[in-house]
Amino acid sequence: MSAARARDIAGTLDLRALPADFYANPYPVYAWLRENEPMRQMPDGSYFLTRYADIVAVYRDAQTFSSDKKVEFTPKYGEGAPLLEHHTTSLVFNDPPLHTRVRKLIMGALTRRAIADMEPGLVTLVDGLLDAIDAKGGGDLIEDFASAIPVEIIGNLLGVPHAERGPLRDWSLAILGALEPKLTPEQEALGNRSVNEFTAYLKTLVAERRKHPGDPEHDVLTRLIQGENNKSPEGLVAGEKLSETELLQNCVFILNAGHETTTNLIGNALVALQEWPDAKVQLLSKLQLSAQAGQGPEADLTTEIDEFLRFESSNQLSNRRAVKACTVGGVDLPEGTLLTLCIGAANRDPAQFAHPEQLDLTRENNRHLAFGFGIHQCAGLSLARLEGRIAVGHFLRRFPGYALSEAPTRGGRARFRGFLKAPFSAT
Repeated sequence: MSAARARDIAGTLDLRALPADFYANPYPVYAWLRENEPMRQMPDGSYFLTRYADIVAVYRDAQTFSSDKKVEFTPKYGEGAPLLEHHTTSLVFNDPPLHTRVRKLIMGALTRRAIADMEPGLVTLVDGLLDAIDAKGGGDLIEDFASAIPVEIIGNLLGVPHAERGPLRDWSLAILGALEPKLTPEQEALGNRSVNEFTAYLKTLVAERRKHPGDPEHDVLTRLIQGENNKSPEGLVAGEKLSETELLQNCVFILNAGHETTTNLIGNALVALQEWPDAKVQLLSKLQLSAQAGQGPEADLTTEIDEFLRFESSNQLSNRRAVKACTVGGVDLPEGTLLTLCIGAANRDPAQFAHPEQLDLTRENNRHLAFGFGIHQCAGLSLARLEGRIAVGHFLRRFPGYALSEAPTRGGRARFRGFLKAPFSAT
């Protein structure tokens, strides 16, 4: 995208009417805004923030900037809509005390030991997917690989039987797709239907788990149920239990949060390595050295995974509402002001990152915001990093010469940045 085109898009930016070339590459637009209008007032009166420092300041101040979306989403979805009930009950779009109760239960099943215990099964899953790709000589990075991994991992966390996991990805895509700034009637109808179908399925799953509880140290659904009944290992007290709606909707949230972002992480990383061949050579060399040292292909790739997350953030946008008058980035904001925090822009802010437009797999002190920041920082970030390390490491060790066989297809969304399809040859 040319500098002139980026300036033109930025000059009339409206998240409800974005051009195709913005979806293909929004970063020149973000750069223009960050340099010229870092606190950009949008046509609807909200503000679009692109500087790292301003966005961190908002994240830090949870007392002034609310994550609760009832005010924003009620007119968007309509009273009584399944999408409204879901998105205003889930962990990410709530403030304490609900946020605190649900996060504590989820984090209790995502301890360092619990995540380490997942690694052998994850390796087996990834290698099985790679075997299937090898047998065909190629496939699709998203459909055959990236999207299959988090569905299985989250399915395991919730104890969803393998034979019943088929609809999970489509439900997730439809529900998260409804978060886009502008919805078509078809997207809205599909999102509402997906919430209904998913929660109807979960009611049956929850009833079965109440009869036959799993291990609360590993089974998130059992933890949520036991918390509801005041039986969790933390000894939750009266008033901390989850209602039936809170329980069901946060199970939906766990799938969606763990699925879409991790799929994008893996897919974005493998496509980026095709676009940055020197980085690919560098990473392959590191993997070769680790193999010679007797280490697995996922060994110590945390630095690389964090750089992929910074460079192409799976989640590009976040939102807050000012609950009182305040000042951000030198701009006075009245109570009720809606803010869009552009994570994708912050993660390429030259005031925070040297040479931010470059994929640098040796980048140190990488304090990216791909997982958010503050009390709402992603609860599953350690699990996402593990999935990324194993998926990318094992894929490259198995198919070092992989190449895209046609141009990948972007997801066409502003909030979540990833691919729908990325056909490739394995050799």
